Amino acid sequence: MTIRGGDTSRLRRINLSTTLRALRGQGPIGLTDLARRAALSRPTVESLVEELLAAGWVKELPPETGQMGRPARLVAFRGEAGHVLGIDVGSYSIRATVADLDGAEVARHTERVSAAAGRAERLAVLHATAEGALAASGLDARDLAAVCAGTTGVVTAGGVVRLSYGLPEWTGLDLAGELRRHYSCPVLVENDCNLAALAEGWHGEARGVSDVAFVLSGVRTGAGILIGGKLHRGGHGGAGEIGALPLVGWHRAPSHLNAYPGLPPGTAPEDTAGLVFADARAGEPAARWAVEQYAHDLAEGIAALVLTLDPDLVVLGGGVSRSGDVLLDPLRRHLDPLCLQPPALTVSVLGDQAVVLGAVRHALNHVDAQLYDIDTPLADIKTNFFNIGV
Repeated sequence: MTIRGGDTSRLRRINLSTTLRALRGQGPIGLTDLARRAALSRPTVESLVEELLAAGWVKELPPETGQMGRPARLVAFRGEAGHVLGIDVGSYSIRATVADLDGAEVARHTERVSAAAGRAERLAVLHATAEGALAASGLDARDLAAVCAGTTGVVTAGGVVRLSYGLPEWTGLDLAGELRRHYSCPVLVENDCNLAALAEGWHGEARGVSDVAFVLSGVRTGAGILIGGKLHRGGHGGAGEIGALPLVGWHRAPSHLNAYPGLPPGTAPEDTAGLVFADARAGEPAARWAVEQYAHDLAEGIAALVLTLDPDLVVLGGGVSRSGDVLLDPLRRHLDPLCLQPPALTVSVLGDQAVVLGAVRHALNHVDAQLYDIDTPLADIKTNFFNIGV
């Protein structure tokens, strides 16, 4: 069999991708162990590592000492070869996190914003938040490999907010286009519940779980879905929008908390749930009744998801996740009779970082897709990572 030049080049790119996959997340590793993980010969891996070292994707560490014989040559993936920016555009705050290619947080920044803020004001706060995170990281926009923003609403594949009830003047916004005015790297925009679901599969309660329904509940309620460990958006980006169906109770659920008579005058909407759940925890009857009704309405939408998807796990996140000790029992009581097979149910531990963590993960997934793409030479990818270097 004759191997043509193009075939040889493609085979080497496949082996480079295989080697990079074997390196990622392993920390320092010797070449013999790396060859074993990549299922390649040691001479092949040694040649590939030299190329990756020269390109700046891999670093060499001091050899191990205190062992008999020749010290093992140690290498590791260079997480610092590039960085991503994740943004969470919320109703009352905007968060931004800079992370390296290993997913390690480098810096974060948060700015408050009024729930009544219009498009121009919210975008100004968004950019100020992102700039604050970049400044704290010591980087600038040219150092980014990808940017991802999470926002409420139905988001098209092209990053346009097709429909948003939660943010004023947000429907119709080409958020990806707005961000591309500031960043030359790839820009992604995704629904916030979808990103929170990704975060749960990465660093949260859904690690290692295949099929997951993540329910983000607070001032509003929405859902993100993982199938086979991968985000399910649906044909038009509307998967999980159970709350749009009036027959289920998600649109009613917050009204029970808002109607609690024990709320101090002037309580901000974002503080309502915490106050009601705190009083319910203390045994206040009216608060406990409000939580009971909230759980009833929440269970209707979750049951619709469970009966459709039959997930391995349902994760409850958002503002109410801080009160899981009060909510889980009544929620389980109302949910189980509605399901053919009651699902495993747990509360997120990611708190208000879920969406921005998911944005980081989504950006990293985009970078990884380029890095492992056997049809794209590593030299071409390198031009997208402006701060790469040995």
